[in-house]
Amino acid sequence: MAEIQPDIRKMTLPEIQAWFELHKHPKFRAKQVFEWLWKKSATDFDQMTNISLDLRTQMKAHFAFRPLLPAESQKSSDRTIKTAFKLYDGQVVEGVLIPTHSRMTACISSQAGCSLTCKFCATGKMKLIRNLDAGEIYDQVAYIRKQSEENYAIPLSNIVYMGMGEPLLNYKNVIESIEKITSPEGLGMSPQRITVSTAGISKMIRKLGDDEVKFNLALSLHAATDEKRSKIMPINESNSLDELADALLYFYNKTGTRPTLEYIIFKDFNDSFEDAAHLEKFVRRVPTKVNIIEYNPIGEGEFQRADEAQVNQFVSYLEKKGVIVNVRRSRGKDIDAACGQLANKNKAVTNVVRKEEV
Repeated sequence: MAEIQPDIRKMTLPEIQAWFELHKHPKFRAKQVFEWLWKKSATDFDQMTNISLDLRTQMKAHFAFRPLLPAESQKSSDRTIKTAFKLYDGQVVEGVLIPTHSRMTACISSQAGCSLTCKFCATGKMKLIRNLDAGEIYDQVAYIRKQSEENYAIPLSNIVYMGMGEPLLNYKNVIESIEKITSPEGLGMSPQRITVSTAGISKMIRKLGDDEVKFNLALSLHAATDEKRSKIMPINESNSLDELADALLYFYNKTGTRPTLEYIIFKDFNDSFEDAAHLEKFVRRVPTKVNIIEYNPIGEGEFQRADEAQVNQFVSYLEKKGVIVNVRRSRGKDIDAACGQLANKNKAVTNVVRKEEV
């Protein structure tokens, strides 16, 4: 049986240094290689131009290098760019570059598929295929960062873990990817420019607090009563609103960071004054702010976008109660890159879904 090559990007700097010493190479070469991996975002050994050809050949023989690579890109009329990325095992995930007047945001995936089956989300209609490793998550950021500079001559400013998958069900790799993205030995981005979004895993929200993370946290709330939330988000049956409120407060007390509540507003489901009153009541339990998000249709979905006048009245009610509210307009709708639409129509992703359902 052929020996399985270790993935060099899953090795720490001391582990790489130990290999170099074992093979009689100067220790500083390991640091050069590590810099190529995480600071310069190399996708191949041959890009490491200050490493000799003989040493590169030797590394190829000993190590696997499995970068995530772009397979297909689509550009929206509003300048949003969605990219399908192919993983080494043939699976596909999607990432999105979202340009606005004040920021350039990368929306990235943490899993191929998802296990949570939220009723309004295209990714939720897929099965969970697997977790992404830290390098595969990092690669999305590195590529979209380059995409931002090449297409718009503007540096990437923000990162949101709001693509395919539930980040807190891939905790170890998500945290490691953020370390690579924020480290001076990596991309050097500020953790305060990163937001991790969760459908609501109470014990993992508490773990974020225990780990005293420096990045931002968003909860996909979408309904402020257990009855309604459980109808659209089955995860609520094991993570009630009371449990989530307690976990968010714990996170806030541990980190000093105010979490954000994401609230997709659906016509005739969660857009009434009564719904707004329930949301305002929930907000009182945790120092937080609210993002009201337009619903983006996903083809066979049972929900519709709330009327603009109703949305405005809903927001006005909250503002009069002193709630901090932002309305997030959808971006990239014409290429199915908006919130909740990932994995909806991309051919490569569709093929993977069909394969898993057979």
